[in-house]
Amino acid sequence: MKKGQIIEGTIGRVEFPNKGILPFEGKKVVIKNAVRGQQVRAQLTKVHKGVCEARLLEVTGPSPAEVKPDCPHFPDCGGCAWRMLPYSEELAMKEEQIRTLLEDASAEPFEFEGILASPLENGYRNKMEFSFGDEYKDGPMALGMHKRGSFYDVVTVDRCRIVDEDYHRILTCVLDFARGTGLAHYHRVRHDGYFRHLLVRRAQSTGEILIDLVTSGQGEADLSRMVSDLLALKLDGRIRGILHTVNDSIADVIQSDSTEILWGEDHFEEQLLGLRFTITPFSFFQTNTGGAAVLYEKAREYIGDTKGKVIFDLYSGTGTIAQVLAPAAQHVTGVEIVEEAVEAARKNAEKNGLTNCSFIAGDVLKVIDSIEEKPDLIVLDPPRDGIHPKALGKIIRYGVENILYISCKASSLARDMEALQASGYRLKKACAVDLFPRTANVETVVLLSRETK
Repeated sequence: MKKGQIIEGTIGRVEFPNKGILPFEGKKVVIKNAVRGQQVRAQLTKVHKGVCEARLLEVTGPSPAEVKPDCPHFPDCGGCAWRMLPYSEELAMKEEQIRTLLEDASAEPFEFEGILASPLENGYRNKMEFSFGDEYKDGPMALGMHKRGSFYDVVTVDRCRIVDEDYHRILTCVLDFARGTGLAHYHRVRHDGYFRHLLVRRAQSTGEILIDLVTSGQGEADLSRMVSDLLALKLDGRIRGILHTVNDSIADVIQSDSTEILWGEDHFEEQLLGLRFTITPFSFFQTNTGGAAVLYEKAREYIGDTKGKVIFDLYSGTGTIAQVLAPAAQHVTGVEIVEEAVEAARKNAEKNGLTNCSFIAGDVLKVIDSIEEKPDLIVLDPPRDGIHPKALGKIIRYGVENILYISCKASSLARDMEALQASGYRLKKACAVDLFPRTANVETVVLLSRETK
């Protein structure tokens, strides 16, 4: 086997995240975006002694489980991974991936409770970030998701299945307006142009909608016409606010140099597990409200009785978990590096009548040294890359009996488990929760307990 070689075969299984495994000449070949049972043709890109990598060139034969995709944008759009499979098969593959990953990482047997499905398979997202771009090089302006495997081309996803019809209507309206101005979209390499992104958020509980057009400062358009066009739309929900954000950052991310309210307000309220949360365009909140309820109910079940306990909620975001656990606890301290999220957490706690929550803005690595309280329980919900090793060391030194770890990237969890197990913690329970149907992503919640001698 050598780099550049073309190989063919049948995918045997799938590993996290969305990596098909092709046995070939006694070696394990990893191929992204392939599912078990598919016959594939691929080109080797990396050749090692044990594990090799290859680029998928062609699916020469479908998996026995495959069905006709129910989205007209698949597979061109890079948003979804498994539209060609029944949801039941997707859940089975995600469950297998998480089980295998945790079994390989765990030093001892543990209770694996399988996977919990999202309450909604389609139309579940409460937030979408659409990009402006070309349908193809020098082609017409598009607004949607990046084309699979492309940094430049954008697919106009006006019939996307992971959002409801209101998103389609809003996307089409804004794209028509943008095309009518004659202004160009922002070019990611030249760093010129006007239209950059469209951010849409919708409250699942009330149907209220926030719309934020994100542009560069390199131009000017009469946005009053866009506002009137949007307000004239027949929507199932109700527009709460229309905003304009200027972002002149070179990075291809949505952030605000300045934000202006064009109409209405800059926030709405969402409800989750009996609590109310104020959502702004840039608030962190789980993108699947119904799925988040499933996840946090499972987390609450794993934690058990919190009466009289001091709890640390590290990487707390807008304090959702902290507030779910607070009613029975003695005190909950949340730590989060994003100051806007901390301010939102404080306001939400006040709104929910919770006086035993406090939230600190700062890096967990530095902040926990300044907290005088000692926790009885620690909840971890870190970013995708997991926990900084030095921060994890400080967390371990508290010596709490139980740690609840919620992960949006199970491979980062598996890595952090090495340090936790080396310090006497053992994986007791684990469960996958599908917050992101039809994509390769999945949440994992685990309970780790400290061995007592």
